[in-house]
Amino acid sequence: MTLAAETLQDPQPFEAKYRLEVRGWPGATITHRLSNEGDHWLSDMRFSITVARGQEFSRFTLNDDDIEALYFSSRYSVLGMGDSYQLNESDIGSLDRQTALFALSRRAGNENCTESAPCEIEFVDQKGRDEHFQYYVHEKKGSEPTTISVPAGEFEALSVSLIDTEKPDRLLQINFHPDWPGLILSAVYQKEGRRETQLTLTQFQPDGGSAP
Repeated sequence: MTLAAETLQDPQPFEAKYRLEVRGWPGATITHRLSNEGDHWLSDMRFSITVARGQEFSRFTLNDDDIEALYFSSRYSVLGMGDSYQLNESDIGSLDRQTALFALSRRAGNENCTESAPCEIEFVDQKGRDEHFQYYVHEKKGSEPTTISVPAGEFEALSVSLIDTEKPDRLLQINFHPDWPGLILSAVYQKEGRRETQLTLTQFQPDGGSAP
């Protein structure tokens, strides 16, 4: 589906912090930065706890509604052992997962994606393997904007559900802010109906702007 460029929200630099809770692991803080580096954008997420640490970032260009992934890096370690991955532009046939997250948050509210007629998004994982997901936007109830309350405050929210087409028992529900592409308000990942991971926005700092 082709979108009119004027319907898409322009990106705005920000720094956010999330509380990450993974079943069976101690909680952690994720720092997420979206920044402009001249002719491209950088999305960077990183965390560190006593026994593990990780980081992944992506560089991408933006031309109206067209997004092109340029480079992706992911590295992690657990108890001093881990691995790292890098993908160049030629390795990324669609989008990498950081760029896909930004693209999804920016376009989801501008498409008619429903539970009965979901839209599709494709990207590659850290090893360059193709991932195929379907997603839909939850309908608003009433005329008032949907809002959610998180530790960072109360925000308008765009609620999106993603389903792995190869693993339909897994569900990822994300609340994005409609005016800040890439900003996650909260997210819950479920496997076979059981919550595995939860992410919650605890701090939000616009770069040179005002918080929504």
